[in-house]
Amino acid sequence: MSQEPVRPLHFAAFVMNTTSHIVQGTWRRPSSRSADFNDLDHWVNLAKTLERGKFDAIFFADVVGLYAPYRGDERKYFEAGLQVPSNDPSVLASAIAYATEHLGIAFTASILQEHPFNFARRISTLDHATKGRIAWNIVTNYLPNASRNFGLEGLTAHDARYAWADEYVDVTYKLWEGSWDDDALLQDRERGVHADYDKVHRINHVGERYQVEGPHLVSPSPQRTPFLFQAGASEAGRNFAAQNAEAVFLGTPNREAALRDTSDIRRRAVALGRRADDLKFFQGLYVVPTSTEAEAARVAAELDEWIDHDGHLAHMSGSIGIDFGHDDLDTPVGEIKTEGVQSMIGWINDLVTGRPATLRDVAHHTATNLRIIGTPEKIADELAAWQQSGVDGINLMNYESPTSYEDFVDQVIPTLQKRGLIQSEYSDGTLRQKIFGEGDRLPDRHHATRYRGAFGAGAGKAGDEAFAGAAN
Repeated sequence: MSQEPVRPLHFAAFVMNTTSHIVQGTWRRPSSRSADFNDLDHWVNLAKTLERGKFDAIFFADVVGLYAPYRGDERKYFEAGLQVPSNDPSVLASAIAYATEHLGIAFTASILQEHPFNFARRISTLDHATKGRIAWNIVTNYLPNASRNFGLEGLTAHDARYAWADEYVDVTYKLWEGSWDDDALLQDRERGVHADYDKVHRINHVGERYQVEGPHLVSPSPQRTPFLFQAGASEAGRNFAAQNAEAVFLGTPNREAALRDTSDIRRRAVALGRRADDLKFFQGLYVVPTSTEAEAARVAAELDEWIDHDGHLAHMSGSIGIDFGHDDLDTPVGEIKTEGVQSMIGWINDLVTGRPATLRDVAHHTATNLRIIGTPEKIADELAAWQQSGVDGINLMNYESPTSYEDFVDQVIPTLQKRGLIQSEYSDGTLRQKIFGEGDRLPDRHHATRYRGAFGAGAGKAGDEAFAGAAN
């Protein structure tokens, strides 16, 4: 593989408004304050630490239901604090924005949990309030309990969820990109005209799931459409990312898989008229800095004592919807067919080479496979190697919060800055401008921008009759 010139990686902190997110069991360590997730100061102080380290964003994961049963019920999740209880991450955005100046704020929101009209309004409000620092991680839903929480009988079939997502984002794109002209908000005190009536448009969307008349109730925010994250390695997920995502979150088990996946999704994006570099790929990793390499083995062994390996198997089991809790740990995983997260299946089979992966491998590798322990120099070497595999950024996970991020900022960031692997100063502008350097708004080649100028009539000229006609 040819060596590319060193360029800064992008960094996001991968967190969740809960106690135990990715690495299970370590919340029990005396130094961990992960259980303080209900405390707003916990998040504000973490955001300040991240901004001090010149992170691009804080990235909140989220779920809106319990994972599928493990050993017949959900007891393990509650006892382990495994993503339950969990709080809505979006309500933290304003406080974090008020306490910081540059840090992007990305949060996960499923198409399941909110009507697109209200979601678009909330996002635009937050984008105004943060001066253009909001990002949306678009997800469907893979939890049957979440589906039932929102009135469905069960989990929607995998590809049908992406068809649903296609319509959902189309509604939001129409509202964000097409409902208001750029110069519609006048606020002309002398003439007493606040907005130009003829430059605000109903969208009159009529689809399989939604009918939305409009107009959007919020004037154009700094980014109009928020910065768009997406994750999903299935065929439908890759196509969705190629069309919609600006950043793709990866959980690939090794650099070879990262190069394979990034190359594939970039090719799909180019086929849709986008550029290969219109997508940034963020690999999920967590790091533990040590002062010497000799110390790394001791730290790894000490950390392993806290890891709840049964919790990791429960997390994997609950994610893909197959209860592994009653099976022997040496059982080969084999071929798994599920309506759950199909990208997980490939991840399991990539964990082990030369023999079939077993459940014991799954429990061990999900806890340790994406971990780098060593000196700042070793960590920098590893991150540079991931960059050579098509990765543009790191979604930095934690084994305990805020310690993982404080250690990274204080011990690793200076080495990365010396090597040019992370920015030393923030640039001006919105999150999109900071990441791509090509302006605050989506480029014209993005799927959403076809709605710019698409709705010609003013807000009062496309009323109930036009809406009814569109429905026929």
